[in-house]
Amino acid sequence: MESPAREQAQPLLRINDPPQDQEPGKQPKTPAQKAVRKTFKLTAYLANLLPTGTVLTFQVVSPVLTHQGKCPTSLNHTLTLALLALCAVSCFFLCFTDTVRDERGKVRHGIATFKGLWVLDGSVQLSSEAAAGYRIRLLDLLHGVMSMLVFASIALFDPNVVKCFYPSPSEEARQLLVAVPIGVGVACSLIFLACPTKRHGIGFPLSRH
Repeated sequence: MESPAREQAQPLLRINDPPQDQEPGKQPKTPAQKAVRKTFKLTAYLANLLPTGTVLTFQVVSPVLTHQGKCPTSLNHTLTLALLALCAVSCFFLCFTDTVRDERGKVRHGIATFKGLWVLDGSVQLSSEAAAGYRIRLLDLLHGVMSMLVFASIALFDPNVVKCFYPSPSEEARQLLVAVPIGVGVACSLIFLACPTKRHGIGFPLSRH
């Protein structure tokens, strides 16, 4: 017969130790939680790539330049075309921007080049290994073109732009003006989600690590 001290040394219930790859005190995620986390992560990538800021600027300025879609003079047409071109170039350009932290932990903005990252608001010197991760890649060009197409599809939904350049469209033209932008926007969004980028462009928050 075992002594009482021996019985007290043995625990009545054995608690399962957490896996080695899991932090102590952290509950494992369920498949549903993992799916939700991945969905939010993909949505963040999509918000980074879609031209939200450019579209907001366009929607604010276009009613003024088009005179509520009337475009009474050729100057209104010219200014509207210039606005469309400027916003499209902005969508393409922002896909080549990135951010980096300096020695003090401050976020610095830069433009990706074929050699690395050109920092605009600081004198951050990156090593050759670190600079290689910021070089322009083919994926950046793809995202730039897709971003321009998304903006073009949104611009075709703008009634002021449509009335300015096409005041009396036929029924078939109206159907195309509705179907084509939706198809282009959905296709580009799916490409964004299938081929995400690791860049943190201007306006996209940079993580702590």
